[in-house]
Amino acid sequence: MLEVIDKGAAGADHPVPLLFVHGAWHAAWCWDEHFLGYFADRGYRAVALSFRGHGDSPASKPLRHLRYADYLDDLNSVAGGLPVPPVVIGHSMGGLIVQKYLESRDAPAAVLMCSAPPQGLLRSGLRWLRRHPWHFAKLSVSGESLPYVSTPELARERFFSPNTPEVLVRRYAARLQEESSRSGIDGLMQLPRPERVRAPLLVLGAAEDGAVTPEEVRATARAYRTEPVFFSGMGHNVMLEPGWEAVAAHIDGWLTANGL
Repeated sequence: MLEVIDKGAAGADHPVPLLFVHGAWHAAWCWDEHFLGYFADRGYRAVALSFRGHGDSPASKPLRHLRYADYLDDLNSVAGGLPVPPVVIGHSMGGLIVQKYLESRDAPAAVLMCSAPPQGLLRSGLRWLRRHPWHFAKLSVSGESLPYVSTPELARERFFSPNTPEVLVRRYAARLQEESSRSGIDGLMQLPRPERVRAPLLVLGAAEDGAVTPEEVRATARAYRTEPVFFSGMGHNVMLEPGWEAVAAHIDGWLTANGL
């Protein structure tokens, strides 16, 4: 059984549930800190899953062998268990999984938050290689990446803005977990096909993002024929950063304007 955190209830104002999809090294907890309660309080049913091998979701094979196909199966399973197709909201790697999901599933809408672009993770990997060549070499051999994202210094560099309070960086860095090395390969090879996606998309980015560049956010928006919205002074983990309320409020406003 996958870990699913489920808050709120759909009502007349917001009849469609929201399904939140986490990124690499994270789990459903990252949505439960702020976003699930925020949207539940505004009359939505807000649901977050942990992919197998993440959070409290078990896996039938070693984490390092899990693939995007496994994560996509998890997303399909949770979405299929809801009474109506949900709005899917994906962050970072989870945004790439959401894009793959939308190729073959109808959804009333989707939100991509600091998402990996349709072009995949190649540029992100190259930036990591240039910035920390020794880290990249060691993780390429061991298949273990957690030590290179989970110290307070490295977590801030990738996930948080320079102004995020140290106490928050340390708290959330301690909750990060190992990620599948195979999923990193799939991020280079299993690329979305935007031409197959019919759902309206909201594309969000962060000006101080250490993982996804503004140009990659713009590339995502272009692929889905929309314009991106950027939040100044915020890092990659916009759902955990100070100022997260502005991000949530923008999503709420966009959903309401679209009758959701």
